[in-house]
Amino acid sequence: MIKQLSLLSLAILLLGVQAPARAQEELIEQLGPFQPFLGKTWKGEFKHSTREKPMFDVARWERALNGNAVRILHSVNDGEYGGETILFWDKAKQSLVFYYFTTAGFYTTGTLTIEGSKFTSHEYVTGNSNGITEVKGTGEVTPEGRMVSKSQYLQNGKWVDGHEIIYVEDATAQVVFK
Repeated sequence: MIKQLSLLSLAILLLGVQAPARAQEELIEQLGPFQPFLGKTWKGEFKHSTREKPMFDVARWERALNGNAVRILHSVNDGEYGGETILFWDKAKQSLVFYYFTTAGFYTTGTLTIEGSKFTSHEYVTGNSNGITEVKGTGEVTPEGRMVSKSQYLQNGKWVDGHEIIYVEDATAQVVFK
């Protein structure tokens, strides 16, 4: 069962890939690190995926709100679970902030910090039926251009290991909602 797939899984995609920007896809300065991901789709395999029980996440990145936000749609296993993230620069907090809404009926809000080719995220969860109230994540890009995402969940008062996903760009992958 999918406990939660946080923005962290998606945010690792912001590191390492460079592409020319089109004028109509420009973002505000604070969202600049995300520019190379706009209009692209990524597919990630969960670490514990098996042939008998495959687990994949597909994420699509888009410019939103006239370049003041980034929208990320994702789905696990062709719509078994999915979500939509809106990431933006919060002027008052002077921070990258996101809201993540899920097909499982819960949502999160959190912050994302970028340091070089690595990042961290911390989010607060509202309405998760599995007792998850917080998520912490880390991510980085490998020298081969793969993105690795790891997370931990605060579940029923204890920090537990969450998911680990390795992503590659896949132009044929589709985000699916049922």
